[in-house]
Amino acid sequence: MTKPVTMKTLAAAAAVAVAATAMPATAQAEGEYGVLMKTLANPFWGAMGQGVEDGATEAGVPYFVQAVESDQAAESQLNVCNTMLERQPVAMITAAINSTNLLPCLKAAREAGIEVVDLDGNLDPTILEAEGIEITFSIGSDNVLAGAQGAEYMVEQLGADATGPVLVIEGLSGNVTGQKRAQGFADKLAELAPGLEIIASLPGDWDRGKAANITNDILTRNPDLVGIFAANDGMALGAVESVFAAGKGGDVVIIGVDGNSDAVKSINDGRLTASVAQLPYLVGKQAVENVKMALEGEDVPTSVIVPTLVLTKDVMDAGTEPLLEFVK
Repeated sequence: MTKPVTMKTLAAAAAVAVAATAMPATAQAEGEYGVLMKTLANPFWGAMGQGVEDGATEAGVPYFVQAVESDQAAESQLNVCNTMLERQPVAMITAAINSTNLLPCLKAAREAGIEVVDLDGNLDPTILEAEGIEITFSIGSDNVLAGAQGAEYMVEQLGADATGPVLVIEGLSGNVTGQKRAQGFADKLAELAPGLEIIASLPGDWDRGKAANITNDILTRNPDLVGIFAANDGMALGAVESVFAAGKGGDVVIIGVDGNSDAVKSINDGRLTASVAQLPYLVGKQAVENVKMALEGEDVPTSVIVPTLVLTKDVMDAGTEPLLEFVK
């Protein structure tokens, strides 16, 4: 039986993930679950890994976790997926970098009778259908709703009659998760506060430094910028750096998505305005729990939605929101 992976080994996996593609196949452990993350260097995926670990411990199931070096390493992730497939797990819980990079591996897994789970809703159902890949279930937050919640909170801060330019920093080009968050934000903002104009919606590739550069460029051309929505917290924190460096800290509402530990600190420090917390810990934990149910023949919805929470300093200071238990 594979021993549970500790957070120490999860962190180490991020640094050696590419080497994992050369790892020889091992004998299948009875009921072993394979979990393929993006990069564990990102606190979001670290929290999800902790949820997987706790869920597997409580469920009494063996599992192993692997990841790649960055959110953009699509080819490396496919190689790691193929290596995991050689272990012949009973289930593969995968967080694809984009909608297409893992398709050959996932198709092979299904043909081998392995249950396949779309972790964090990174796969496009239309593409899956076209490729003839039937997954067991998808689990994650409603990314369109998460974007809409970001818009609602921005309007709450600025006012429905507010006017001014707004910047949207998208995720990796072609990634359905980031696209849904950005679209959800844009649609809700137009509905609630038509005077707030999105002057740019640019891919930040989940990269903090790139987001900082985008923000600096937009601020230079639009010094009256009133709001920034970033499709994840890493990019939001990059935007925070540029806004404060420009001497505009507190003048621009900055909202991210994920609710990771770095974002929590920044919110408490009065820098990041808010984060739509995706509760990755709960996503990881429930993914394992639902896989076990599916393998035991119980009915599991094809789409499992985990709630989101707009995380602000007021919410954290009050401490009364039940979902705060899952903010890691």
